[in-house]
Amino acid sequence: MDTRHQWLTLAFTPGLGPATLKKLVLRFGSATQILAASRKDLAECSFLRKDSLTCLCDQRTIAATAADRELLLSEKTGTTLLCWNDPLFPPMLKEINDPPSFLHVLGSPQLLSAPGIAMVGARAASSYGLQVAERLAGDLARHDLVITSGFALGIDTAAHRGALTAGGKTIAVMGCGLDIVYPRQNRKLHEQIATHGAIISETPLGTLPEGFRFPARNRIISGLSLGVVVVEAAHRSGTLITAHQALEQGRDVFAIPGRIDSPKSEGCHRLIQEGAKLVHSVADILEELALAISAPSPKTLPQAPPLPAEEGKVFALLEVYPRNIEEIIQAAQLPAHRISEILLHLELQGLVASLPGKQYQRLAEPHSSSV
Repeated sequence: MDTRHQWLTLAFTPGLGPATLKKLVLRFGSATQILAASRKDLAECSFLRKDSLTCLCDQRTIAATAADRELLLSEKTGTTLLCWNDPLFPPMLKEINDPPSFLHVLGSPQLLSAPGIAMVGARAASSYGLQVAERLAGDLARHDLVITSGFALGIDTAAHRGALTAGGKTIAVMGCGLDIVYPRQNRKLHEQIATHGAIISETPLGTLPEGFRFPARNRIISGLSLGVVVVEAAHRSGTLITAHQALEQGRDVFAIPGRIDSPKSEGCHRLIQEGAKLVHSVADILEELALAISAPSPKTLPQAPPLPAEEGKVFALLEVYPRNIEEIIQAAQLPAHRISEILLHLELQGLVASLPGKQYQRLAEPHSSSV
């Protein structure tokens, strides 16, 4: 029996948020039984507001009309609409205090019940954070873990891309209707995830990406996952909301350490101080989740060949963290044009990467004779 209309009618009833709806389901058993309950029985629910009781008993037609519209739009846009009683509704998500009333899905709904890890972080991420997120997501995906994130620019995008590049699966949790691609810069990524993963939203189709919706969707990101990895986060960051919600949901929280002088790492360091697991490699996550059977050894950088004196001097000044060219010039005490020549030559050898903002990062360890 298709009961999606009943579930949607409840979802569109004013005042029946996810937490209240879950309490009603625990009290009456199903959407059909809630809608069949008498006013007297509903009034005995102390958690149900009076205005919600009135809407549920006397103004049901408005919500039912909205449910009709949502079902029609879902069919037109090709989304799979999952309600709580659907066998494909993810069981881990159903366990949280305020699970979504329904989910629209583009892609594979079966993926929502597969073991997975959430990865979140700053939108304005550093090149270090982006590289770590993409590499770590790929490593986790190779161990058959689904990577879940929020489709935002920065760390979220890097996590999704890392999973796809590794041939793995990823879930994007949107803060808008699934008929809207936001941010627009990720349109191609949106298509790739819909084909090789799943894109989901708890909001009705046509819902615009308004700011207040994003903190609410974070509970879904953590609720779907065995744990949450925070790659970069400032001290006051929306990313930390996801981490704290994960703790409330009984999920593991992992944090990537960064530079102590970087504001983007302050939130991660604070989480580690509060008990989050410090992540040095994918093995740290797999071991914590008891999935360490085939955990690889941490990756090490190759060693650079012997270099001429000036090139060796400049190369030794570079770090795994990107360094601005002005800092390199000052430390090397060589003319700016000479530094540029050396960096270009090192880049052509594959020993150095040039990054936006005139920053450079070494891709190998200095040769022992150069140190």
